[in-house]
Amino acid sequence: MPPSMSTENSTDTSRAEELKVLANEAFKAHKYSLSIDLYTQAIEVNTENAVYWANRAFAHTKLEEYGSAIQDATKAIEIDPKYSKGYYRRGAAYLAMGKFKEALKDFQQVKKLCPNDPDATKKLKECEKAVMKLKFEEAISVPESEKRSVADSIDYHTIDVEPQYLGARIEGDVVTLDFVKKMMDDFKKQKCLHKRYAFQIVLQIRDLLQKLPSLVDIHVPDGKHFTVCGDVHGQFYDLMNIFELNGLPSEDNPYLFNGDFVDRGSFSVEIILTLFAFKCMSPSAIYLARGNHESKSMNKIYGFEGEVRSKLNDSFVELFAEVFCCLPLAHVINGKVFVVHGGLFSVDGVKLSDIRAIDRFCEPPEEGLMCELLWSDPQPQLGRGPSKRGVGLSFGADVTKRFLQDNNLDLVVRSHEVKDEGYEIEHDGKLITVFSAPNYCDQMGNKGAFIRFEAPDLKPNIATFSAVPHPDIKPMAYANNFLRMFS
Repeated sequence: MPPSMSTENSTDTSRAEELKVLANEAFKAHKYSLSIDLYTQAIEVNTENAVYWANRAFAHTKLEEYGSAIQDATKAIEIDPKYSKGYYRRGAAYLAMGKFKEALKDFQQVKKLCPNDPDATKKLKECEKAVMKLKFEEAISVPESEKRSVADSIDYHTIDVEPQYLGARIEGDVVTLDFVKKMMDDFKKQKCLHKRYAFQIVLQIRDLLQKLPSLVDIHVPDGKHFTVCGDVHGQFYDLMNIFELNGLPSEDNPYLFNGDFVDRGSFSVEIILTLFAFKCMSPSAIYLARGNHESKSMNKIYGFEGEVRSKLNDSFVELFAEVFCCLPLAHVINGKVFVVHGGLFSVDGVKLSDIRAIDRFCEPPEEGLMCELLWSDPQPQLGRGPSKRGVGLSFGADVTKRFLQDNNLDLVVRSHEVKDEGYEIEHDGKLITVFSAPNYCDQMGNKGAFIRFEAPDLKPNIATFSAVPHPDIKPMAYANNFLRMFS
């Protein structure tokens, strides 16, 4: 090799290592997007270093970009089939997607490469337990056609309220503002709502939601306003702060919460009962859309199921799963603003009538319009690309523009992605992401935001806010034991 080429290779290696060090520092500071950019630069200088690919996979995992994490970890394995971290990172990403069987194969490989590593042994055992549990649940599951509604077996009137219970009470069948305020005050003090009233709220909301179409039209009269909030993810004390800043939901101060009410944060039960209670109190005061986390597979992994079992009981797990299937998939404000949790579609020409026609009363499928509404993300490039999450797709400004033109709309509002400022305006101003869980998972350092629209012009006014303190119960406290090992 000529001396100049050797020097050049040495310089490249040094430069790549410098970039890796900077990327590691950004990662430690929870600046995951920056760390991905820096690992990418290191990879561009040296494409054959498995460590760079595996590290970038880890950063993608932190941003919930599990599809990208799997791709990067797979590349690390191709470069070095004996690099255990590659299998480890890919296994963790599969796990986060609920793909336990694929995760198990990777952790078996980690154990094979590192037979004396106690950490690898522990994670493999947990993964084996998760797969066994999954197989057992599949074996005893009842076909959908034979399932009876759990709601039909619950009569909350027969549940006694003990004399010593001092919490919020619903008098008769009507949920009142006084009740909701008392319930929220109790929740702030970490007191539980009696199961009788929790059942009453969830059963009443089921009846309300079942009657709604999959796409709900919202009318905001001239001179009135309407607030859209993004993901709140079990961050109850931040929800209370939104109401402090912007007022409680009422017919004169209506809200739309755009999915992902639960999971991750450890006060998801308090959030869901609060939002459902306001909807029972006044259906036009609050609108609720389904997010990708309003599903059994996500709730099983990311904490809501465990939290429900801890704070309520097993019956509520099935009941919430049933009610989540009743949530509408999208909303249109005054025929002009399309609001959806995730994003747009893998094909052009989708009309609002197609969304109205979706049979939503099911767990989210892995493809098709309903999946894409809940999972897709915008991308800066034109056209369409694979999803960085591994579900749904990425879509560009041209896709957004055509969808708006086809349906005589002005704007898409969506949530689903944490943003440093709580929001981001993209696609030539035609798409806004709004995210309402500040300092997401107690580690992202982001602001939260909400959007206030004033009729008739519906110009979006965006307000941002910071996280407020909460009791010392960590995010993911109720999550799948195996996933907590990686968080």
